[in-house]
Amino acid sequence: MDKQKADEILTEYFPKIYGFAVKKAFSYAEAEDICAAIVEQLYESLIKAEEIYNLDGYIWRISEYIYSKYVSSVKKHQGVSIDGISLSFEDAYDFEDNKEEFLRLRREIAFLTKTRREIVYAYYYENESIARISKQLGIPIGTVKWHLNQARNELKEGFVMERKIGRLGMKPIKATSIGHCGDPGPNGGPEFYLNDSLNLNIVYSVYYTPRTKEEIAEELGVTPVFIEDKINLLESNGFLVRKAGNKFTTYARFDSPTYSLEKQENELKKQLEIAQLLAKDYASSVRQAVSDIHEVYIPGGNRELLEAAAIFYGVANKCQLDVKRDLSPYYIKTTDGGNYIALIYTERTQVDKDYVPTLNLPPMWACGNMTRYSEKYPVCSWSIDSRYSSREGSWKNNLTSDYEYLYEFMTGAIADDLVNADKFKRLRERQFISENNQVNIMVVKGKAEDFFEKIPELDEKYKKQFADYAFEYAQTVARDYPPQMRDLIFSWTAGGFISNAVALMVMDILYANGTFRALSDREKITSNLILFTDVLPSDTKKGNA
Repeated sequence: MDKQKADEILTEYFPKIYGFAVKKAFSYAEAEDICAAIVEQLYESLIKAEEIYNLDGYIWRISEYIYSKYVSSVKKHQGVSIDGISLSFEDAYDFEDNKEEFLRLRREIAFLTKTRREIVYAYYYENESIARISKQLGIPIGTVKWHLNQARNELKEGFVMERKIGRLGMKPIKATSIGHCGDPGPNGGPEFYLNDSLNLNIVYSVYYTPRTKEEIAEELGVTPVFIEDKINLLESNGFLVRKAGNKFTTYARFDSPTYSLEKQENELKKQLEIAQLLAKDYASSVRQAVSDIHEVYIPGGNRELLEAAAIFYGVANKCQLDVKRDLSPYYIKTTDGGNYIALIYTERTQVDKDYVPTLNLPPMWACGNMTRYSEKYPVCSWSIDSRYSSREGSWKNNLTSDYEYLYEFMTGAIADDLVNADKFKRLRERQFISENNQVNIMVVKGKAEDFFEKIPELDEKYKKQFADYAFEYAQTVARDYPPQMRDLIFSWTAGGFISNAVALMVMDILYANGTFRALSDREKITSNLILFTDVLPSDTKKGNA
């Protein structure tokens, strides 16, 4: 096409092209830029074209194409403005010199509440009207406007402030182990929720200082949108508790970050004194109390196994000091039916590194009391795992079904055949029965509550003798924990001063002084494990006491 013809076409269409640009632009200056770009490209195209059949269509296709290029090459860098803050488009990847501001603004939008994030995104990114946003979110137009105004203010404030990543954002805590006291649900104990490192640190972030969602996010160095679902999960399962001002706290118990070896040894020394007294006086009263229990099966016939189990139970449960504290807030109730106190163990720093230990005691760990009740059969088991038992897997491996299978075996309901191969495999894995089908655990005919009721309480004069020291010690320990945890720590420290650890010390004394003879490998299978039911194994005569 010759230049004269091209000039005539441009002169004719120029007002329409300019009108098109004005409708697309946010200002007259921008409209002039768009119009000039269209005219320049259109002139070049007309000169090159030999014949155009649909001039209108040709011109508007080129106009749309040039406008599209303008948006992708210019507008995505300029974006739109929130009171002077440049808000880049979501699909902009080539940020060039605006990258830092884009990322800062994006971060601040993420720190808005969920409702305000949705409104800002819909209004600025998707060009939705306030009326449509109101309808989509189901809130009044005035409320949308208020949120939008508040969001602008928060974004401007956040954009100029220097956000500081909290300590957990730079050095998150790690759990060395996670346990519980109470009943886990089908999903398991607290480790089901807290094995996730982010979940663990969310809960820990509110342990010493109650925080809002936004404050939790800052402490962890993440955005609220990233952790909202996790916070909701943890709240619905009881690990986070909402307080005034939408701040969260937790009643899960974390280790104190520091410890004193000297303080720990002083506690052990006092417990050892108590254990020596209990081994001398209390143990004999427990042995006497269970002496009239005759309907019992004991592998190998060593009645000391039953007496030792009764003593361990008595020390751990009937000798505790009376501490009146309401511990119900500390029980975490999960949606799968769990109801327990969560215990999170972490790495700790010794504050008295120059202290030289004076005691050389074996491990005082014990897992219990573990009780398993069957809804299918008249079966109940009690056990405490420690270094006196050979059982593995702790509470996770202690299944109600194990005792149901054993009951079926004892009553002749199942035979050692292919049909029941899995049940017999499980019983042998736990060594509850031997390869030649002998029962390897203690069985008492009767109810567990009747057996344990026979075991005497510790005399009040002894409890008073220990109480002053235990209460004073508990107060010093509780001060190392946040305020909401102190009732639990005081109660457990004082009330549990005579505990599983003391019970183990008593066992050490009784086995060391010859009161009880050393355990055989078979006896370690059932040490501190009793099954209560309405029948005894068929081979009772082989090992009945």
